Amino acid sequence: MAPHADLDLLSQSEQTPIQEHQKAFSFEDLEDLGDHHLPGFENRSHLQYTPVEELHDLLCVGFGPASLAIAVALHDAIDGTDASLDVPGLNDRLPKVAFLERQHQFAWHAGMLLPGARMQITFMKDMATMRNPKSDFTFMNYLFKHDRLAEFMNLNTFLPSRVEYEDYMRWCASWFDEVVHYGEEVVKVTPEKSASSNGAITTFNVLSREVDTGKLRSRRTKHVVIATGGRPNIPKPFPSNHPRVVHSSQFQHVSCKVLDKPQHPYNIAVVGNGQSAAEIFDFLHSNYPNARTRLLIKQGALRPSDDSPFVNEIFNPGRVDSTYSRAPALRSTSIKEDKGTNYGVVRINLLEHIYETLYTQRVRYGNTSEAEEQWPHRILPYRLVTDVQQSPAIKDGIRLTVQDQSPLYLSDLPNTQERQEILDVDAVFVATGYHRDLHETLLKNARHLMPGGDLEDAKWQVQRDYKVHFADKKVSKDAGVWLQGCCETSHGLSDTLLSILATRGGQIVKSIFEKGEGADGSRYEELRN
Repeated sequence: MAPHADLDLLSQSEQTPIQEHQKAFSFEDLEDLGDHHLPGFENRSHLQYTPVEELHDLLCVGFGPASLAIAVALHDAIDGTDASLDVPGLNDRLPKVAFLERQHQFAWHAGMLLPGARMQITFMKDMATMRNPKSDFTFMNYLFKHDRLAEFMNLNTFLPSRVEYEDYMRWCASWFDEVVHYGEEVVKVTPEKSASSNGAITTFNVLSREVDTGKLRSRRTKHVVIATGGRPNIPKPFPSNHPRVVHSSQFQHVSCKVLDKPQHPYNIAVVGNGQSAAEIFDFLHSNYPNARTRLLIKQGALRPSDDSPFVNEIFNPGRVDSTYSRAPALRSTSIKEDKGTNYGVVRINLLEHIYETLYTQRVRYGNTSEAEEQWPHRILPYRLVTDVQQSPAIKDGIRLTVQDQSPLYLSDLPNTQERQEILDVDAVFVATGYHRDLHETLLKNARHLMPGGDLEDAKWQVQRDYKVHFADKKVSKDAGVWLQGCCETSHGLSDTLLSILATRGGQIVKSIFEKGEGADGSRYEELRN
C-alpha cells in the first residue's frame, strides 16, 4: 500500500477538525511577521516557517510517512536528544525547511482504514524508536500523551489497529503544521546554474500548484527530497477514469457512494492477490450480506505472507548496506526471492478467516462444483481480465471478459482448454499496487544532468545515502536531490515500507546537513567549531 493516498473526494462537510485547523492558519499571511505572531500549538516542533521568497535549505516534495520521518529526525537533531544525529550545525542555526503536500491534510492509507484492520509490523517501527527511543515522537509517547498507555498494554499486542496508527502519525504531523504547505502539488523541479560556481548547479527551483485554485508558486532551495509515495496502478484493460472501476487506495471513500445500499444484491468483482484485495473481499462479505462478490486472482490460491523472525531480518535497517553493496544481478535475484514477505500475499489470520467464511458457505449451500456456482462469495483462481466494457445487463454497470485458465490446472480430464467467461458487475475494485516513478516526471528538466540522460530508457540512480547521482561536477557538492520510496531495486524491499523510516530519516538529515553550506551562506562544518 502506498502512503500517499488521495483524499480529493472529501467534501467540505466531511472535513475533520484537523482540516479546519489547517485551513484557518494561512502561512502566506505570515511573511515578515515575527515569531510572536505564530499560533501557540500545544505540540510545536523546532522547525519554523520560512517565507516563500527566501532560499530554503531543504524542500520536501510530499509529506507522507517518509517526509514525516525526516521532519522528526530534524526536530530530534535540533533538540539534541539523539546521539546518532550529532550535527552541531543544526544546534547553532535553524534550517530553512518546507514540506509541500498535495493532500489537504496528513493521511496514510486513508482509503483502506477498514474496521478491524491491523498493522502488519510492530508499533516499535514508528517514526523514531529505532533511531531514538527518547524522542517525543515514539508511539509509546503518543499513547502516554493520549492517556491510553495502560489500556493499550492490556491489549497484549505489538500490532495496533490501522486507524490508531494513522492517528499516531497525524499527531506527529501536527507538530509540523508551521512548515507544511497542504494543498500544494509539486509539478516540476528545475536546476539553476550559478555564475560563481563554474557553471555547476547550486540551487533548484521547485514549482508547485495550489490544488484548489490552480495558482502556481515557486520556491528556491539548495536541497530537494522527493517522497511522493506511489500512484495507483490501474492496469490495462481497466479504464483509469471510470466511476465504477475503483483502485483499492480509494475504496473507503468511493465504495459507500457506488454501493450506497448495504442490503442491495449487488454484483461485485475484486481483482488482486494481496492483502488489500483480501481485506476488501472480506469487508464486502461482512457489510453487503446480499451481494455476490467474486475475487479474481491470477494464481491458484491466496498465499500467506512470511513474517517469521529470520525472514523479517531483511527489513532490519542494517540490511540496506549489504543489499546496496551486492552486484546488481545478485541483488535483483535476492529481492525477487524475498517478495513473498510483502507482495501478493496475505496475513495468515485473515486467510484463515476468509477460508472459514467460504467453508460456512459449503455447509449452507452445498459442497459440489454446481453448488459452488451459487455461493454469494467466491474466489476465482487463475483468472485474467482481458476486456472491460459497459454492461448491457446492469444499469451503469461493467462487463468483464475474463480468461479462465483454471481448467488447465484443476480439471480431472486430459487435454482441457482454457475458456472465456463474462461477469456483469455493479463495480470492480482493483488492488493492483502502485507506480513509484513520479520522480522521473518531476526531474524531467534535469535529465541533461543525468549520466546517459539522453538515452530514452535511462532512469535516475541513487547513491547509498539516497542522493541522486548526477554527472561529474554538474551539481555542486552543497546541493542535491534525494529520493525516497522509489529505490527498491537498489536498497531492497524495505524501501517502500515503514520498517526503516526512523533510521532512514536520520540518515537523510546527516547526508544533507553534515556538510555543505546553508541557505544563509554559513557552512555547516564551520558551525561546529
